[in-house]
Amino acid sequence: MFGRIRGWHQRHWGDRSRVERVEFQSRLLWSGATWIFYLSWEVPFVLHGLRHGPLPLTLGVAALALGAVQAHQGIRAQRGALDHYLGRGAAPHRPLRVSLALCLASLALAAGLYAAHGLQDTDVVLVVVYLVLPFGMTYSLLTSPRAFLGRFALLTAPAVGVFAVAGVTGARLLALALAVALSGPWILLMARCGAWTLSVMWESDRARETEARLAVAEERLRFGRDLHDVLGRNLAVIALKAELAVQLAQRGRPEAVAQMVEVQRIAQESQREVREVVRGYREADLGVEIEGARGVLAAAGIGCRYSGPADGLAVEAQSALGWVVREATTNVLRHGDARSVAITLALAEHTATLVVENDGVPERPAGTPGSGLAGLRERLAALGGTLEAGPAGQGMFRLTAEVPR
Repeated sequence: MFGRIRGWHQRHWGDRSRVERVEFQSRLLWSGATWIFYLSWEVPFVLHGLRHGPLPLTLGVAALALGAVQAHQGIRAQRGALDHYLGRGAAPHRPLRVSLALCLASLALAAGLYAAHGLQDTDVVLVVVYLVLPFGMTYSLLTSPRAFLGRFALLTAPAVGVFAVAGVTGARLLALALAVALSGPWILLMARCGAWTLSVMWESDRARETEARLAVAEERLRFGRDLHDVLGRNLAVIALKAELAVQLAQRGRPEAVAQMVEVQRIAQESQREVREVVRGYREADLGVEIEGARGVLAAAGIGCRYSGPADGLAVEAQSALGWVVREATTNVLRHGDARSVAITLALAEHTATLVVENDGVPERPAGTPGSGLAGLRERLAALGGTLEAGPAGQGMFRLTAEVPR
């Protein structure tokens, strides 16, 4: 059994993003709260006051069954209401109307149970507060807070009316009216605040994705500008000299050969400059990558600390270790639930060792390593370096890269 639970956790929970986990927990909390209120605010009080007459027994069983249906329908309607609040679906108008009808029917049934002496005076208020809860939890997500409070208070009228007919009078009737009216702000605080927090988290998550896409687009524009700066002028000169060489050749002038030699020289120079641009685009600077990792991880709420020297590495070693930092940062953001990352660089006489450690790694069965780590191993192997990656115990993951200095 525990193995199946662990397998479900690894397949479903471990693959969720942080926002998806929070949303799942919020939905589970709201659904569980509805059933807890049903089991603690309706079931005990109905059973406590139930008498062994045919009518009280019938009304009591019907009230408990209708209360369970009301909880189930309220949870279903609330799922649609939350999706609508987060901008992922249409408003669940029909489930909301069904939930309201069940609420009114439950109030009438509870009043009949009270009249049949199957519900005590001291238990009426809590039972009624539960009966309006499932409808309120859904409706609070479908309208503005001010409109919800005003319209939800209208439930006071049918609640007071049916229980007044059932025989509730005086202070108890006033307490019942106040309980229904004041349960509105409580329901709003419980449901709406949680939904608003989820919407802010999703908006922040979308903003980070947009920022990443903009960064990629900006880098592509920079690369395009660099290529244009390198090739634009040289291609224009090549075109002019080639045209001049054609004209000189048509006239039988020997200078045409010199012009074509110059075209060849400029073309070779352009090839060299393009290779330099591409090489600079592909190479990663270790210092820049560490600062970039700090910024990206901080935006995701993950602490990052670095310890090590600021220089002392060859250009090839810096580039290789920069790629290690970039890949490690990507893996931290995509997998696990890290709270902190530690990057350490140590220099020996002939080698440089970079260690990246992060926490929040779920226990997963060994699987096929990702293509990113495989590519890093190939890149480091070309320099005579090595790469090791794997769990380090207690939810830690360690990536160790070693390259010649």
